[in-house]
Amino acid sequence: MIPNNLQNYLKMNTLRTLRTCERGHQYYKSSDCPVCPICESERQPESDFLLKLSAPARRALENNEIKTLEELAKYSEKEILKFHGLGPASIPTLKEELAKAGLIFKN
Repeated sequence: MIPNNLQNYLKMNTLRTLRTCERGHQYYKSSDCPVCPICESERQPESDFLLKLSAPARRALENNEIKTLEELAKYSEKEILKFHGLGPASIPTLKEELAKAGLIFKN
């Protein structure tokens, strides 16, 4: 009988597929997420507050043309939480960064 941790390891590695991004990077991934981890690690956010967020949360804001705190302040928390990739765990960080700049979420 194979131990559980070895079974899990084998299961995870059999689900991973080798992929190549449009820039030629090769990587393995088990989900259907199209993001290349190598390209993602090379990206630099335009604003410092974006550095404090997880990659999915940062992409969610960038994909919605939010690159500054001033742009972020135009949205309510409820609107922000509707963005794919941004969850409740990011809200305290966003509130803190807005407060440092003297801003708040829209009511």
